[in-house]
Order: sequence, then structure tokens, then C-alpha cells
Amino acid sequence: MNKEPAGEKRAPARAHNVTMENRGAARLTGVVDVASFNEQEIVMSTDQGEIALLGEGLHISQLNLEEGKVTVEGRIAALEYGDAPSSKKGGLLGRMFR
Repeated sequence: MNKEPAGEKRAPARAHNVTMENRGAARLTGVVDVASFNEQEIVMSTDQGEIALLGEGLHISQLNLEEGKVTVEGRIAALEYGDAPSSKKGGLLGRMFR
């Protein structure tokens, strides 16, 4: 049963995909925002939660948030999903280092 208030329609969640190429590149779609980035970690937001890429020498080679497309290059060691966005302060990183 739908529990949205009368008259309010939520936009459907934007689907996302992740394509890895030999741990040297990742192409992501459905990205809403890039929350933070450095050479060891890139944290991105989607409608379904956060995605963090961990590795070495990471850099964003392509970024188009209007289309939700991000390409990351470097040595990718891990990909982690976080919970759906919430009002909690700190996001994925805050939960990881509690």
C-alpha cells in the first residue's frame, strides 16, 4: 500500500549501473552527486544510497551529473554500498569510522 500524502508524487528512483574494467576503470550511471573524492576514495550518491570506490590513484575522468554518468580511473580495490540517503549526519564515511 502506498503511504504517500495525498496529492504528493515522488519521482521514481533513478536506476544505476556499475561497469568495471579490469579493476582499472569504473563507469557508473544513476549518480546524483559526488559527495567527496581523493586519490584513495570517491563517494557518490544515488537515489538508492551511497557508493564508495576505494583504491589508489583514483581520479574522475568523466563527470556528467545531468545524465548521472561518472567514469573513474585508477587501481580500484573495493566498491561499497551504503544505505539510502537519510537525515543522519556523516553519511557513509561517518558510519564507517564510528
